[in-house]
Amino acid sequence: MSEKHHADYTNFNATDRSEALQLLIDSYEALAMDQRNWVCNLANAASLLWHAYKSLNVNVNWTGFYIRNGEKEQLLLGPFQGKVACQTIDFGRGVCGIAASSQETQLVPDVDKFPGHIACDGETKSEIVVPIVSQSGKTLGVIDLDCLDFEGFTDVDKEYLEKLALAITKSCDF
Repeated sequence: MSEKHHADYTNFNATDRSEALQLLIDSYEALAMDQRNWVCNLANAASLLWHAYKSLNVNVNWTGFYIRNGEKEQLLLGPFQGKVACQTIDFGRGVCGIAASSQETQLVPDVDKFPGHIACDGETKSEIVVPIVSQSGKTLGVIDLDCLDFEGFTDVDKEYLEKLALAITKSCDF
């Protein structure tokens, strides 16, 4: 049996968005199989997200995570790919904070029309933020993707990123 190199997981040869995102989830699960550390797993997940969306020609400029700051209702910057970002976001503030407090995915086709949007990068035009929620109902963090184009994300992204969030809750010790 040939050994797969970790970097091979960043090669996304898929015919459509659903197939590429399922490959992303499968790759994440394979990489996280023997690893429970959330920093390690989310670092790889941020890279997988970046490469999957780039392979789909989605103009992402940030893919990553914000993680709950202990028991506070605040998110801290976690592993990501892209430009430097806001370090803390309070629950209920901006797209990430709303996703964290509501525990509902925020699919934002135009960030300028989102009340209270926090502009870490002024070039971002659209965003999707998916909450990561424990089995007991506690918000652990969020998956955050930004795009340089309006309407960069769809309901297909919502479906598969919610599956990724569930895989993260099952594979990481926070």
